[in-house]
Amino acid sequence: MMNLGRYPRVSLAHLPTPLERLDGLTKLLNGPEIWIKRDDCTGLSSGGNKTRKLEYLMAEAVAEGADTVITQGATQSNHARQTAAAAAKLGMACHILLEDRTKKTSFEYTENGNVLLDRLHGATIERCAANPDMNGEMEKVAARMRSEGRKVYAIPGGGSNPTGALGYVNAGIELVYQANALNLRVDHVVHATGSAGTQAGLVVGLTGIRSGIPVLGIGVRAPKEKQEENVFALAAKTCDKLDIPGAVKREDIVANCDYVGEGYGFPAPSTIEAIRTLASTDGILLDPVYSGKGMAGLIDLCKKGFFKKGENIVFLHTGGSVGLFGYANDFQSNG
Repeated sequence: MMNLGRYPRVSLAHLPTPLERLDGLTKLLNGPEIWIKRDDCTGLSSGGNKTRKLEYLMAEAVAEGADTVITQGATQSNHARQTAAAAAKLGMACHILLEDRTKKTSFEYTENGNVLLDRLHGATIERCAANPDMNGEMEKVAARMRSEGRKVYAIPGGGSNPTGALGYVNAGIELVYQANALNLRVDHVVHATGSAGTQAGLVVGLTGIRSGIPVLGIGVRAPKEKQEENVFALAAKTCDKLDIPGAVKREDIVANCDYVGEGYGFPAPSTIEAIRTLASTDGILLDPVYSGKGMAGLIDLCKKGFFKKGENIVFLHTGGSVGLFGYANDFQSNG
């Protein structure tokens, strides 16, 4: 049995997040019943999925006596914004290494949205060119800061390590508890999958309590095989941390990477359409990097009959609507 109470945790999130039926989208698609788990409502600096991970990561930072946290991400990183807010709340300094992953140069992209909030929370920002080993680059910066006398706690991109994944192990348990209270049979959980921590944690949580609920990650960057391997590797390490080795099998990890478009940080036409759709049917804002692609996948799979009428599908909203303010041009050019 998983006992999450064994691991240090600080309270940062408004939990449990709501589980709601998407009445407008369900009616529009005329297929399965579509529900949404509102992890955009976690409360820290406009919310998002990283807050759950940071409850465990920042607890480790506190336990280690850190005075500075450092992390990395793409320019419009939701994870960076939530890390900066968590550090501010806990009285720590925060340094962020932002990767120019998209080559976008507009002021709205490089300075508005998440970047504006990073600065408001007091984080210092360092930028670097696109790099396949961003965690390695971050460790170099952390070493430099340690040589200056700082006590640095380094958080990998997306907060995606076994400690961070505990936040989504907990979310899986929370979802089942809520569904039970509503007498709701959940047939599938769908969400945007990127740095792997959310999907890995969810699968471990749902598998660990033998819920029988499958998870489908809609990829936002990597090809299917690579994405699934990344998620499985992290799920396995998370199982080891929880003393349930081997609980997650390779076949439990499923990703669909057909909705990536040009690549990470570039919303496809289907992404923009999905954002417009949910905003107009249910008054909910998605983001152009993660949840917009996740919802584009869900909508298309419903139209193709992958999800059937009578099934109950839960879309996990990972947050990130602040990023919309860095992408205004993408909405102008799409009508």
